[in-house]
Amino acid sequence: MTSHRFQPQGPLSGRLRVPGDKSISHRSIMFGALAVGETCVTGLLEGEDVMATAAAMRAMGATITKQGDEWRIHGVGVGGLLQPTGALDMGNSGTSTRLLMGLVASHAITAAFTGDASLSKRPMGRVIEPLSRMGASFEASPGGTLPLLMRGAQPAVPIEYRLPVASAQVKSAVLLAGLNTPGITTVIEPVPTRDHSERMLRGFGAELDVEEIGGERIIRIHGEAELKPQQVVVPGDPSSAAFFIVAALITEGSDLVIDNIGLNPTRAGLIEVLRQMGGNIEELDRREVGGEPVADLRVKHSALTGIEVDPAIAPSMIDEFPVLFVAAALAQGTTVTSGLDELRVKESDRLSAMAAALTLAGARVTECEDGLVIEGTGGEPLAGTTGEPVTTHLDHRIAMSMAVAGLASRGGVEVDDTSPIATSFPNFMALLEGASQ
Repeated sequence: MTSHRFQPQGPLSGRLRVPGDKSISHRSIMFGALAVGETCVTGLLEGEDVMATAAAMRAMGATITKQGDEWRIHGVGVGGLLQPTGALDMGNSGTSTRLLMGLVASHAITAAFTGDASLSKRPMGRVIEPLSRMGASFEASPGGTLPLLMRGAQPAVPIEYRLPVASAQVKSAVLLAGLNTPGITTVIEPVPTRDHSERMLRGFGAELDVEEIGGERIIRIHGEAELKPQQVVVPGDPSSAAFFIVAALITEGSDLVIDNIGLNPTRAGLIEVLRQMGGNIEELDRREVGGEPVADLRVKHSALTGIEVDPAIAPSMIDEFPVLFVAAALAQGTTVTSGLDELRVKESDRLSAMAAALTLAGARVTECEDGLVIEGTGGEPLAGTTGEPVTTHLDHRIAMSMAVAGLASRGGVEVDDTSPIATSFPNFMALLEGASQ
């Protein structure tokens, strides 16, 4: 474990570029590995989670190499995945695990999935259930967790599946299983979630229809698909940009430009909420890259005001709530969040972890069953931590959120372990230091 104290370091200014979008990076490797021919990807996030996906696809037959700044993927074709010779180690990546379970479900192969201590606590039953309906079989650890062994079905059975909980990972797992399943596989989303899978599957040549009826999204994928190789440019990850957006908003004198950020509407909820709180976030040079809306963001220090966050926006910013809680701790008045049960089954119980961490740093936080109520300081710095450090629970977003809190504290905030940050944002510490000089 590598502890670190994050101290106030002055205004954030200049321009910076965050790593590529994690969701798009995972999918570009998976879909490239299922296409016939060579897919070229630039801007790929080279964090541990995405590298776990790459290692798994190599183990099932794809050739994946890096030349300069470009990743080249020679795929095996839908239906062409090979039997892996050993267990697929997913590290800390829930996205890798759930999406790859979907891929394997409709191939005649057996795969063992393992992960680190944090991932091994996360629930996989939510994907086991629909994939079992399609014909896959599972031997999981107690509680439906890793390690688990799954046997794919060939042919798999197309299903119509209504998501019981808003989850892009569960949706994507079923759609990916549908790629190699004869007939039409249907997913019904009562609440829209991030739609990178739908956009990218279409881009790779899959036949996929989306219909909206009564506020629900009905997504149909036609198997057995043939994917065509693509040139993929990965935009900057809005979840990574979130830490610098909040850092600039709460640090006096800041005026920061963050380049090339993906603004897919199913991912941009944090920006909307921060603007409702009074955040000065300007979009520069709005454009479209590879079917995804992108812009440079100019963020200036702002006096934030607490609000009641509409729970309907949660799916479009589910990973950004930990750093929103930090912004709320520095706002004027009370911020109320609810409908966040999903945060209890992330890399950690993020509601409990952030309530404890912010309280330790001097914030006034009340933990509720499905959210937090935070009484802000009105812009006054947090006291910071003394004595024991913040416990990050092997969770990269807890570590980075509390690093941001340290910038707006009097005495700094010490986190117990910065090593998990490498799973999604390997150069976070260097960028943070560079932006404040």
